[in-house]
Amino acid sequence: MLLIESGPRHLIENLLPGLYSQAVNQRVDLFTCFSGLPRGFDPQRGEVFRTMDYQGRAARKKLYGMLRRRGYDVLGIVCADTPLMAKWKWALAWQVPAKVFILNENGDYFWFDYSQWRIMLHFLLFRAGLSGGEGAATVSRLILVPFVLLYLLGFAAYIHLRRALRT
Repeated sequence: MLLIESGPRHLIENLLPGLYSQAVNQRVDLFTCFSGLPRGFDPQRGEVFRTMDYQGRAARKKLYGMLRRRGYDVLGIVCADTPLMAKWKWALAWQVPAKVFILNENGDYFWFDYSQWRIMLHFLLFRAGLSGGEGAATVSRLILVPFVLLYLLGFAAYIHLRRALRT
């Protein structure tokens, strides 16, 4: 299993004991941007990869190849409400042929596949601010943006035209 720690450290620290208790998870590797090891991580049962070690296109290509050869069955991604490693986690999900699960900041998780489309849609709508009580306000703001922009452009044109006619 490969875990991508792209959120607060406590999420991985809470997840690791449960993963190690499963007989199938004898090896859990971690990809992170943090220094140090998370509490509960067993270096005897996994390896840590850090983003800072794979800067540049050639290094990333080498990393993707190495991770593909390791043959991971499962890839876990922390998708908390923080912008940590946004590009890394989706690039790794694309490059590593494994079944992907997504863990949110509440400790809930779901498998990333077509049968979970309702859960993924709800997750995306929630992240975009389009669910719950804020949804209507967000949609109305999105609808009003072109009109506000048109008004501001028209006002700026009016002011500049008026200034040009005075001179």
